[in-house]
Amino acid sequence: MTIRSVAILGAGTMGAQIAAHFANAGLPVLLLDLTADVARDGLERARTLKPDPFFTPDATALITTGGFDADFHTIATADWIMEAVVERIDVKRPLLERVDAARKPGSIVSTNTSGIAVTALAEGRSDDFRRHCLGTHFFNPPRYLHLLELIPTAETDRAVVEAVAGFADHRLGKGVVVAKDTPNFIANHIGVFGVAQVLRALASGRYTIEEIDAITGPALGRPKSATFRTMDIAGLDVLAHVARNLHLDLPLIDAMIERGWIGDKAGQGFYKRVKAAGATEIQTLDPQTLTYRAKQPPKLPALDAARSIDDTRERIKTLVAGRDKVGEFLRETLEPTLRYTAKVTPDIAYSPEDVDRAMKWGFGWELGPFETMDAIGLATEATAERRAAPPFPGGRQELAILKSARDRNAVVKKNAGASLIDIGDGVLALEFHSKMNAIGGDTMQMIRAGVKEAAANFAALVVGNDAPNFSVGANLMLLLLEAQEGNWDDIELGLRTFQDATQALRFADVPVVVAPAGMTLGGGCEIVLHADRVQAAAESYIGLVEAGVGLIPAGGGTKEMVARAVDDLPQPQTDLLPFSQRVFETIGFAKVSTSAADARRLGFLDEADNVTMNRDRVLSDAKALALERVREGYQRPAPRTAIPVGGESVLAALKLGVHLAWRAGRISDHDAVVGRTLANVIAGGALPHQTTVSEQYLLDLEREAFLKLSGERKTLERIQHTLKTGKPLRN
Repeated sequence: MTIRSVAILGAGTMGAQIAAHFANAGLPVLLLDLTADVARDGLERARTLKPDPFFTPDATALITTGGFDADFHTIATADWIMEAVVERIDVKRPLLERVDAARKPGSIVSTNTSGIAVTALAEGRSDDFRRHCLGTHFFNPPRYLHLLELIPTAETDRAVVEAVAGFADHRLGKGVVVAKDTPNFIANHIGVFGVAQVLRALASGRYTIEEIDAITGPALGRPKSATFRTMDIAGLDVLAHVARNLHLDLPLIDAMIERGWIGDKAGQGFYKRVKAAGATEIQTLDPQTLTYRAKQPPKLPALDAARSIDDTRERIKTLVAGRDKVGEFLRETLEPTLRYTAKVTPDIAYSPEDVDRAMKWGFGWELGPFETMDAIGLATEATAERRAAPPFPGGRQELAILKSARDRNAVVKKNAGASLIDIGDGVLALEFHSKMNAIGGDTMQMIRAGVKEAAANFAALVVGNDAPNFSVGANLMLLLLEAQEGNWDDIELGLRTFQDATQALRFADVPVVVAPAGMTLGGGCEIVLHADRVQAAAESYIGLVEAGVGLIPAGGGTKEMVARAVDDLPQPQTDLLPFSQRVFETIGFAKVSTSAADARRLGFLDEADNVTMNRDRVLSDAKALALERVREGYQRPAPRTAIPVGGESVLAALKLGVHLAWRAGRISDHDAVVGRTLANVIAGGALPHQTTVSEQYLLDLEREAFLKLSGERKTLERIQHTLKTGKPLRN
């Protein structure tokens, strides 16, 4: 059952964003609403959303809009028809009746519902319709939230479930869980029940909103938005609708909805932004008086103490057992939610593992409910009766090939920054595991060791990890300390060591495949640039960001961007300025890709590199690509000895651009210093005319430039500010 095209019925918030993500996957999409104008408006609204539902602006070209009035018959061309109109059965059923009459036999029909019984929506339809019908519950925003719940009915053909599950996994990048056709399915059912327990505790007056959000965020292995901030983002009206499906009474939510305080889209919910005296203040709702007050930082010593516990299981266990306010709150709210989950799991899911996956993928929990029960020692019948695999596809184990290799004692070598792991079939993996995977001496040592070990005993090397972010770049704290002490020889040695490491990756005797995902910044980007091939997660945010802290890339990044820009010039006398200008802007403005597709546009990935939509599959795909390169007869590349550079003419043009930007007030004094220094490297230095240079020549230039900027007071101020706040300083 092949899915080549899709029709989305309903161009509202969800329908338009789902259409965008199908377009991200490269599928032609027909987006219909009441009229073509309504559909176009919905698509335009989606294009303005932040975060952006599209990988690149070009993806919109795959979406064709139309209206139910004139274009409904065109759904007959679609392999998959998805209804995504308002969450009302009296609206959905008549629309699906029209779909039944217009669709081609064998086409998949799904309803994007968050809680309406799919069986009720399919009732009365033709046999072929019912066999091909199921629920598809995407979570908002559909590009970014991993979970997709599939809800087959008793009549849904198993082949349809398998086709949709496989397509959603591989092409849409979703974590697929098959749910039973019960109200709110799995994730919302449990999530809303948990919210009800929290609201009950809030109503007692013993806890503030700030205290509850502090407890229910990262301390429990959950997102920073915790409980009340998450509700504001999602919308209290959405919460109320889902709660009604479970017949839950939420009086505070009802009172807030009556006042129009439904969250971010209304400008206020549990939190409210207030502008006063030129500044923005965050105020918090007082649930007793329904008035807003100044935000009060919570004082919870147990949370402060728990920050030193890195293991999430141990941290949760410690907090739940605490004889303090945090422990009381968790025993009052978390434990009842876990017991309720164990009780309802047989009715809503095909396995406890699917429940864990649904909550991790849909709500960003580090540990699912049953994993949490194991951690705190809460025994239930459901925890004792786990099944190895559910009867439907989609409920697969995460493809944690590094973890499974570690479990079988396949670690070849390890230090504090990275490990070398035998992942089977003749492939060695280099895994970073420092804090935020920052690159320091330990990491560079292991890169060199990995290249040497792979050449001696393996067929290929894969560089990647299972962390949310591949690498945030070099360890700035170490650089700052060395610069403050004036240890310039040590800084230069560190630069040479990093350059040697990236060059070792590029000229390895075996193919090196780098597998970035999430933030891949600075030195992390430089490692990507020196791979034989890249297997990137679709959600990869890649960039050379050194200019933001007053530096330039000096691990081979500047060299590689210059070389890539001119690799395939049609003839040697081509004007180099446009190519040099693009590299200058990419590095000088610290551009970071918004996706892997955008990284290709910026030059961080090339046409030979691959993209994996599902983050869980990146490393397994990287391994497969590495073995493919072996079968192709990999030969290591020769160092470039004739890279065209523009010399004095390009340098003068780039410096003029810097000067004009400074005169116009668009860049600061120190931005101009960094810009001129970067221009010198990109132009190949003050050479009298256009010529060619070697890779080593450019490596020496970028290292010299980095050292020069490391001695600038304003660079050190930028580094200090970034380390303290996580934000750039424009000084």
